[in-house]
Amino acid sequence: MKTTPEHDARIAKMTFASVYPHYVAKIEKKNRTKEELHQVIEWLTGFDEPKLQELIKDKVTFETFFQKATLNANAHLITGVICGYRIEQIETPLTRNVRYLDKIVDELAKGRKMEKILRNA
Repeated sequence: MKTTPEHDARIAKMTFASVYPHYVAKIEKKNRTKEELHQVIEWLTGFDEPKLQELIKDKVTFETFFQKATLNANAHLITGVICGYRIEQIETPLTRNVRYLDKIVDELAKGRKMEKILRNA
C-alpha cells in the first residue's frame, strides 16, 4: 500500500516524545500500566527503560528512534489495519515501523493478552 511522500515525511519528523504521552493516556484509560507499555515497546525496539527515557528527553524524531532501534525479528507478524492502512502492505519501512508500534499499543489498550501482543511465535 502506498503512503504519500508527505505522509511519510510527516511521520519521520514527528518526535517520539510528542506521541508517547498519548500512548500512556490511551493504555491507562483502559487500566493497563506504563510498565506494560514499556514492555511492548522494548519487545518491538529493544529499548529498555533508561534508553527510552533518554530518547524522550532528547526529543528524537521517529526517524532517529527507529534508526537506533533493533526491531524484533517477529515484528512482521504484526498485521491488521491501523489509521486506515493495512500494516503488512505499507511499503515505506519507517512508516510501517511506526504503525507496528501504534498497533501493539492499540492491542494493549484493547486488553489483548501480553503473550499475544509479543508474538513470540
